[in-house]
Amino acid sequence: MGDRRCSNGVHREEAAQSDAQLFDRQFKELVMELTEQDFTDPVLADALGRLREVLLYNAPGGKRNRGLSVIGSLRELVPPSKLTPEEQQRALLVGWCIELLQAFFLVADDIMDASQTRRGQPCWYKREGIGLDAINDAFLLEGAIYRLLRRHCRGQPYYVNLLELFTETSFQTELGQALDLMTAPPHKIDLNRFTVERYKAIVKYKTAFYSFYLPVAAAMYMAGIKNEAEHKNAKTILLEMGEFFQIQDDYLDCYGDPAITGKIGTDIQDNKCSWLVVTALGVMNGEQRTELEACYGRSDAESVERVKALYDTLDMPVRYLQYEEESYQRLQKLIECHAQNLPHTVFLNFAKKIYKRNK
Repeated sequence: MGDRRCSNGVHREEAAQSDAQLFDRQFKELVMELTEQDFTDPVLADALGRLREVLLYNAPGGKRNRGLSVIGSLRELVPPSKLTPEEQQRALLVGWCIELLQAFFLVADDIMDASQTRRGQPCWYKREGIGLDAINDAFLLEGAIYRLLRRHCRGQPYYVNLLELFTETSFQTELGQALDLMTAPPHKIDLNRFTVERYKAIVKYKTAFYSFYLPVAAAMYMAGIKNEAEHKNAKTILLEMGEFFQIQDDYLDCYGDPAITGKIGTDIQDNKCSWLVVTALGVMNGEQRTELEACYGRSDAESVERVKALYDTLDMPVRYLQYEEESYQRLQKLIECHAQNLPHTVFLNFAKKIYKRNK
């Protein structure tokens, strides 16, 4: 296994570049498939036109880490000689199914959070003439996943595993979103709800399963790895990575540059149970807590600035950098401990994409 990983490493940069290009090409094909070849009933022309618009606006434009991790992980799990062109195509397709799942969640999440921008452009529901019709558009994105999986993977031995993986992960993410919404209802400020335990539960279910475990688990099933113990080991490592990723996202919501991140942070205004507020609550004094209670979850600019000033006083950027370093060290230990039968590069490739990112 060591030699194979080494030879993969030599071509990794070249493969990553071509995978990204292949991935983009695959998207054009799947749009055509879903909107022109799937249903051909002429009475559906308007609806299929809408689906095309929804796909083109909401699916591309992100970092594509989730989608590209399927083919990237599969290259580490299967020797190059055994990875057929057909299986590569299927891995790219499954990657796009994960990107469609992400788009489905984001379209719905932006409505729930009353967000303004996403990936540097107005949220889909904020577009003229869209509004709450975006709810059905989110359903269309979800439905497209299972049409694509059925058409391209139905004859494969891992088809049922993939279906169960997608449905289970969707449900886990929706439970996480429910926890998030219940913990931070708009205009009902209760800082007592913001505990470390609740925060970790939200992150694990809302983000870590679909963003980290799903792409690698999909690649494992495609590589013929069904062993529950191996999946459990991978999950342990990937959920740690997912937790850090969300903490980083929370940090960038406040301290990131919108010109780079593509979105304007609203966690303070939205009364979100974020890493910053949970950590701040653990280190502040009574006077600072009174200040936080007076300002958190309010949308006026002065309140937001007062919360940010409080974060600065509590050295949150320094605490974050310290957390990032500790998390990376913890991750290395988890990989050593739990990835005895899996190539470490599967996890390290993912880690390289997220640690020290600025968007």
